[in-house]
Amino acid sequence: MRPFLLALFLLCTFPVGLAFAQAAEEEESYSREFTYGINFNSNGGLIGGLMIKQVYHLNGKWYHFWGLEGVEVKHPKETRYQNPRSGGSYIRGKSNYLFVLRPQYGREYTFFKKAAESGVQVNGIIAAGPSIGFLAPYYIEFDYSNYGNNWNLQGPLDIRTEQFDPDKHEKRIDNPDLRTLNGVGVFQGLSEPNLRFGGNIKAGVSFEYGRYMESVTGIEVGVLYEAFAGDLTMIPAGENRRHFTSFYLTLYYGHRR
Repeated sequence: MRPFLLALFLLCTFPVGLAFAQAAEEEESYSREFTYGINFNSNGGLIGGLMIKQVYHLNGKWYHFWGLEGVEVKHPKETRYQNPRSGGSYIRGKSNYLFVLRPQYGREYTFFKKAAESGVQVNGIIAAGPSIGFLAPYYIEFDYSNYGNNWNLQGPLDIRTEQFDPDKHEKRIDNPDLRTLNGVGVFQGLSEPNLRFGGNIKAGVSFEYGRYMESVTGIEVGVLYEAFAGDLTMIPAGENRRHFTSFYLTLYYGHRR
């Protein structure tokens, strides 16, 4: 009698258990995901740039995605200097900004899947794509006024806004550090970009957190290699490379369904 009751119990509970398992599996699976975030990297400043990404499910644990990154690439020898006369600041020796747009296509593989309402999901990531560089002039305010001894003004003020040129602003004039009054905002240079084209490839690992499966919060860490064709002069007096390797960290947020 007992084996019969046990069999009857299992027969009755199995469909219920299977339904719960299927519901849990359906809750954990998703077909697409959209995220956006802030990028930090070893070739950028305090904040390297921004990113957006759209992910689609392929099969099993594999996903593919389209992404777009917008970052600033800085010369490793950039140094900000403050003018003691004007109180303004500028980057000494800088002639151009470099901003880069990176459309990317990539694949993700889920090593560990996040539970429905807790845990951490770990993904491996590889992506590649073109790099569109914008080499924008770096403008400074430069004082051409005529000064006598002890910096006594000998005529009218003559302050001009110009792209930094070492031949004009350092080699052929006295006291260039005192005459360079300030760096002008980036928007003036962005109106006169010179395009540079190249490519990039990156590999990384992402760690996703979040209480619910439909929300995405996480970090991505990895390494990126990028190379350009053509001149990339940011600081004329320094070594100006056309290829870069950087370590990056991205904080991102989004949703999936």
